[in-house]
Amino acid sequence: MNTALSPSRRETELETILAVSRLIGSESDQHGILVQTLDILHDKLGMTRGIILLVTPDKEGLILDVAHDATPYEKGRLTYRRGEGIVGQVIETGRPIAIPKISEEPMFLDRIYNRRKKVKEEISFICVPIVCEKEVLGTLSVDKKYENDSDALDHDLQILKIIASMIAYDVKIKRMTSEIQSTLEAENARLKEELQRFRPENLIGHSMVMREVYQAIYQVAPSDTTVLIRGESGTGKELVAHAIHAASPRTGKPFVKVNCAALNENLLESELFGHEKGAFTGAISQRKGRVEEADGGSLFLDEIGDFTPQIQVKLLRVLQERTFERVGSNVPRKANIRLICATNRNLEQAIMDGHFREDLYYRINVFPIVLPPLRDRRSDIILLANYFIEINAKRMNKEIKQISPLAADRLLEYRWTGNVRELENTIERAVLLCTDGIIRDDHLPPHIQGSKSSGQNKSGDMSSVHRGTLDDRVAVVEQSAIIEALKRTKGNMAAAAEDLGTTSRIIRYKISRYGIEPKEFQGQAE
Repeated sequence: MNTALSPSRRETELETILAVSRLIGSESDQHGILVQTLDILHDKLGMTRGIILLVTPDKEGLILDVAHDATPYEKGRLTYRRGEGIVGQVIETGRPIAIPKISEEPMFLDRIYNRRKKVKEEISFICVPIVCEKEVLGTLSVDKKYENDSDALDHDLQILKIIASMIAYDVKIKRMTSEIQSTLEAENARLKEELQRFRPENLIGHSMVMREVYQAIYQVAPSDTTVLIRGESGTGKELVAHAIHAASPRTGKPFVKVNCAALNENLLESELFGHEKGAFTGAISQRKGRVEEADGGSLFLDEIGDFTPQIQVKLLRVLQERTFERVGSNVPRKANIRLICATNRNLEQAIMDGHFREDLYYRINVFPIVLPPLRDRRSDIILLANYFIEINAKRMNKEIKQISPLAADRLLEYRWTGNVRELENTIERAVLLCTDGIIRDDHLPPHIQGSKSSGQNKSGDMSSVHRGTLDDRVAVVEQSAIIEALKRTKGNMAAAAEDLGTTSRIIRYKISRYGIEPKEFQGQAE
């Protein structure tokens, strides 16, 4: 280092190092630290056109991160390959380079500032590696006015190495943070895509509560774990059971359903386990039960809360020992089934009342899935309505274009005590009555047409009434318009945006907000 430096120069250098040190200690924004570091080098030491390039994730090149006082550059786009130009050489070797005159250096590429054409004076160029824990993370480079003093140039290089070492750890943290963020974003996108890909074809809805149901199906389907599906009547418990079976390794085997509430005790026992000839009056031949029919597949017991105590004991044996006996026989048979149960009853209360066995409850409640009532997933109502419109319009050979805003309001305001099943029947009626391609308020049942005034319950509680009236009605119109545009453009978001006179960015935002899946409209046309 040049010992002939003036005291003022040494003082300036110490002030520079101190300023950068304070900056790193006080500033939390990593990008801001790098920008201000280049400002300090410019203001205090006359090191102009400072540039920081960082090694790309594949470590095969450099990408521009920060450039001081430069307009004609593209951050994050301008790159150098390893070994290319002076900065590429610094990355390749891990050693600093000082160029006395860039005009005489053929390897100096001058990509960012175009100095040879715009700067009249002779320029020196200094580039040092940014190294942390023996890993080269990038380069720090500056311009200096040519002074015809090799000792001064070397001294500037040493100062720049000190600055590079000071910011190296911060660059390391920034890089790690960026990599972690990219990893998390990629994983989040993958999980979202996987969740959307997995969404069972027989289930409609993109609300958060339904996504939790899809995730539960995804988790339990690959196993043979017993599942208990709980929810009000009409929420789609059988559809969830079908989805679990379809996504399981047993998908090629039978899916057998038994409606436990539809049969009395004697018939239910025979229905489940089968019977031998002569086992009871009317048993004129041997018959397999549903347990045998479901061999290798899944047995779905709907409304299991209606089981009598006697049937509960026999079902408990099936779950514990995986064996059963036909009615009128004492020969045990193997039960190779995956059991899926469903109920709309409060089993915990039934246990307290002595109507349901506690040991059976714990056997079937291994993996519960709770289906939300339709009133708790109102963002799915219009999606479901459109789905049912499409199905019924095809069946009735009608062309239905849309739901009127008022009719959509009524659908959103109604409490839907019958859940999805009631909505399905309501839409079937509306399609039947519709004559002009638009589902209107008067096509809905009278009790739904008056849902706004009937939303208050007997106690005067208005909690069940649909809130946020203006925003929700605007959302209904937007959602309906976007769906119709996607239908017309066969799921093309850019074309839908043009059709609606808006931008692709806004359409993407609205589609995400309303949980609309454009892929569902591919191949469709109005």
